[in-house]
Amino acid sequence: HSSTQQGHSAREEPTPSLTELRKILWTDRKPVESINQVWPNLYIGDESVARDLATLSSLGVTHVLNAAAGRHRINTGQRFYSSLDVEYHGVEAADHPEFHLQPFFVPATQFIDKALRSKGKVFVHCAMGVSRSGALVLAYLMICQGLSLTEAIVAVRLNRDIGPNSGFLEQLRQLELSLRTERGNHPDRKHDNDPGNKA
Repeated sequence: HSSTQQGHSAREEPTPSLTELRKILWTDRKPVESINQVWPNLYIGDESVARDLATLSSLGVTHVLNAAAGRHRINTGQRFYSSLDVEYHGVEAADHPEFHLQPFFVPATQFIDKALRSKGKVFVHCAMGVSRSGALVLAYLMICQGLSLTEAIVAVRLNRDIGPNSGFLEQLRQLELSLRTERGNHPDRKHDNDPGNKA
């Protein structure tokens, strides 16, 4: 006999529309700095910091996630960081609403999660540190920290005004809907997408 947890679904706000999400993202914005810590030991920043080994070293960064990797974008790579003890992960994403970023959500999330669990410091960047890197960090907060998309946006915006493009926002909405479906079956398990968590 299994009673469905009505209270659980009733308590959850419906996933906001794109228009509502854009409002949450684009009201009361402040100028974006080169780098900000947006979650404990998790930083978002721009290309200038990605290329500034002294700054990364002084911050104690151990992991770099480049969301704008590729020959015609920010072509740093593991070798660029060879003088630092840094683990590098590149995502060859274009900051374009048509770009399919969703397949990168889980690999990027796993990279961030593994780094933070090993007491590392993660620097996530793209060109401006606003759209691509913002979207990947939101995905991490949703998948690993169990936040809703709105909660994740609000949490990050306390420290940095990110702004994923409308296509990325829609893909994050879809992520939220699929996470809700999964968590609806296991409301108590945040780490459903964590491959290290063998249920």
